[in-house]
Amino acid sequence: MVRHSRQIALLAATLIVAPAAARAQAVHESEPMIRGDSAQVQDSLTGKSGKLLARLVSAARGGPIRILQQMFGDSAAHRPGVYTASAAGTSFSLITMLPFRSKEAGRVGAYRMGRWPAERSGRGTVPEGFIEVTPDNQHTRVSQHFMLRDFLTHDQQQVWPKYLVLREALVDKLELIITDLESRGLAVSKVSVMSGFRTPQYNAKGVRRGGRAKDSRHQYGDAADIFVDNDGNGRMDDLNGDGRVDLRDTRVILDAVERVEAAHPELAGGAGLYKSTRSHGPFVHVDVRGTRARWGV
Repeated sequence: MVRHSRQIALLAATLIVAPAAARAQAVHESEPMIRGDSAQVQDSLTGKSGKLLARLVSAARGGPIRILQQMFGDSAAHRPGVYTASAAGTSFSLITMLPFRSKEAGRVGAYRMGRWPAERSGRGTVPEGFIEVTPDNQHTRVSQHFMLRDFLTHDQQQVWPKYLVLREALVDKLELIITDLESRGLAVSKVSVMSGFRTPQYNAKGVRRGGRAKDSRHQYGDAADIFVDNDGNGRMDDLNGDGRVDLRDTRVILDAVERVEAAHPELAGGAGLYKSTRSHGPFVHVDVRGTRARWGV
């Protein structure tokens, strides 16, 4: 019990809550579990934004897998789930993914996935693995403003567990966008994810001219359609203060995307602006595909 408590405190100090000097000491004490100076540790675990509250774990990634095993047992490295350590009122989660090979006949368990483009063509990539989302862990915070449930595909409502593909880089970029907006005097308490991860079978339902792309980045967990919704009415807020909600408000977010990508070129990706329809207000597509792309601007 004493050792376990020490590991929780060490994880919290190393990951999020301690000042730089204390983090550096925690890193030194935890070697060889985690290496690098305090700035590198903060970047690798809490992201460029400093607001990530979860990291994905797999045998292929290594990284925090050793501290996960020490805190929760060797099986935690192979058993999919969310493993959360808390100290000083702060929590950080290590999430063990289910390997992609667990998908059989287009399903993971009872959850329908479909087939990724690379499975059909033999070209391209497939996700590294899946996050198992349950009624109990769906509210796990992956960052200051976002939970696992925010990125789930919008179908199969009664099927549990659900499975999610999500990249930390996307969440980090979204947090950086929020920070940028706030630095310019715009209060942002809530950013709604209208569409996060889409399973290939769900994405295919909307593939048509003017609709979803067959190779949509949403299938790879690195794209989100977002809008600022501080008042919780389910639609974009009036961000530019002109008394209306329209495409001009999405350009406020696009400007933030441009500044974030200029400061962090490793987070380059797509950004698309979408007008209101009868079913939704204006929104912005953001992704971290690795190359710059713009549409609807």
